[in-house]
Amino acid sequence: MIRMLENLDRRWIFLAMALCVSVPILVIGLTGVTFPETPTPLAEAFFDEVDRAGEANGRRANVLIALDYDPASAGELSPMSLSLVNQCAQKGHRMYFISLWPVGPQMIEESIDKVIKRFYPDLVYGQDYVNLGFKAGSEQVIKVMGIDLTTEFRTDVEGTMLSQIPMMEGITSLEDFDLIAEISAGYPGSKEWVLYAATQYDIPLVSGMTGVQAPQNYPYYPTQLKGLLGAIKGAAEYEFIVNDYVREARVRSILAANGIDEETSLGLSKQLDQISTWTTSAEAASMSPAAKAELIDVATGATPGEFLEGQRRMGPQLFAHLLMVLLIILGNLVFFAQRRRGGSA
Repeated sequence: MIRMLENLDRRWIFLAMALCVSVPILVIGLTGVTFPETPTPLAEAFFDEVDRAGEANGRRANVLIALDYDPASAGELSPMSLSLVNQCAQKGHRMYFISLWPVGPQMIEESIDKVIKRFYPDLVYGQDYVNLGFKAGSEQVIKVMGIDLTTEFRTDVEGTMLSQIPMMEGITSLEDFDLIAEISAGYPGSKEWVLYAATQYDIPLVSGMTGVQAPQNYPYYPTQLKGLLGAIKGAAEYEFIVNDYVREARVRSILAANGIDEETSLGLSKQLDQISTWTTSAEAASMSPAAKAELIDVATGATPGEFLEGQRRMGPQLFAHLLMVLLIILGNLVFFAQRRRGGSA
């Protein structure tokens, strides 16, 4: 066996890697089944910080969403952005989109089109969300926004003056935001927002980033960075949390709209597999057949594909990493076997 491994054609390794990547993609694509995620404290902290934004002020939160990446990093970062917008929209936060990257507005439009316009069509531009677009200047933009936001951003991406946008009333600097949520692929990105916003003005900051950035940002957690998502793994964990939260929130909303008491609603939202049975009980007698059907669909229906991309991509990554670990082990076995043969000769 050692001799076979010594003389193994590298093309077999390439084929094995191709299968480890392609087979999970095909299986997940055909079945829709993804691997379950166990969120880490970093992802949970990211979610919790977004969830409680604005609570101290007793009003809707003003969340500044900075999408500082381009299509080259979208595979890792777009799942984070979509889930972030999904959570903010479900929670009712006001969303202020900006970017310090030239191609960032394309990423903003993608998030708005895929999440807000499709799943939250009742949200009104200028009242619930606004796109301020790209501004050149890197960290200098952040510094100026800390003093006077309107110096850098005079209009939105469509050219409308900020004074004519209702949700911009009272927003003059970074200190008027309850939270900064930043998705970063490099410079300018997470580190610059930490140094010139979170540290300077003590504003809560959460950040999602590529895998190569994560190690250099870990020291900022949990003081300057309140939550951190690293690479596709962090995206998958955050997706998992947000998808559960949105489904439970919608179940509670339907039950509340149909006169079901809060205690029952809360209990059912934690036991979604019991919803179908519950709709046949006496407690659900006040609900119309249409309301029951909607409730069952929300509780048991498939999660939209837009909010599963991170978890889907974990499949091929998992098997590719397992293959790499196996190859490293086999390589070391061959190495030590060769050394032993050479030493005993």
